Amino acid sequence: MGHHSGVRDDGGRQRHGDGEQRGGEDGGRGPRGGRTVLVTGGGTGIGRATALAFAAEGAEVVVVGRRLGPLRETSAADPRITALAGDLTVEGEPERIVRRVLETHGRLDVLVNNAAVVRGGPLGSLGAETIGPQLATNLVAPVLLTGAALPALEASGGVIVNVSTSVDRRAWPGSSVYAATKAALESLTRSWAVELAPRGVRVVAVAPGAVDTPIGDHQGLSAERQAAVRAWQLAHTPLGRIGRPAEVAWAITRLAGAGASFVTGAVLAVDGGAVVA
Repeated sequence: MGHHSGVRDDGGRQRHGDGEQRGGEDGGRGPRGGRTVLVTGGGTGIGRATALAFAAEGAEVVVVGRRLGPLRETSAADPRITALAGDLTVEGEPERIVRRVLETHGRLDVLVNNAAVVRGGPLGSLGAETIGPQLATNLVAPVLLTGAALPALEASGGVIVNVSTSVDRRAWPGSSVYAATKAALESLTRSWAVELAPRGVRVVAVAPGAVDTPIGDHQGLSAERQAAVRAWQLAHTPLGRIGRPAEVAWAITRLAGAGASFVTGAVLAVDGGAVVA
């Protein structure tokens, strides 16, 4: 679906091997005690904030993404964070990622399915090149990665946290496919919660609203278009401001924590009230 195999380093050169880069100076450390958390899309935005939040709690964190450069920036911020580059839409990559996490950390306690791509456009302009990458990254990859991680999560009594969007509960003209993939992820959250409860695995989701992330840059939107989108978001957010990635990360860490042990199948909106306005 337009994705290449392998990963690239900061200069855009093809990189072979497992693409791993450990945070801090302790590059050769082995498995350590405490929880291990895997965060996809961990190079920027909500993914980076989530990795930092879990690491601040003492967890070992592995951040996954296609671009090693941003992942290295995340891992450099805390020695508990490990960067592991890979494209989860490539056949065999979800299994490789999980295998590598278990080899280096010995366990997996929390999986955060955060990675997503947005390709906008009105109906009639949407082709396979627009639809395919969104389905592959936002929907198929979480299914395959979660399936690969399930034995380890069952062994640890773990938690799956899916990151959707609060806008999927309303009309989103121009981003209908993206919204649909996130609505599907919420449906998976509910189904998996019931399916995996007997196996001791909880499944929850967090639905962010307007949050200050590089998503507009990733979409290729002009500065003028991004400003117009922000104005619309502010007008439809009762709290009257844009959210911070750390605020979404707080919700993710809380839902994944022991204090939420009776919570499964829930989708928590972190959107300044947008979904109910």
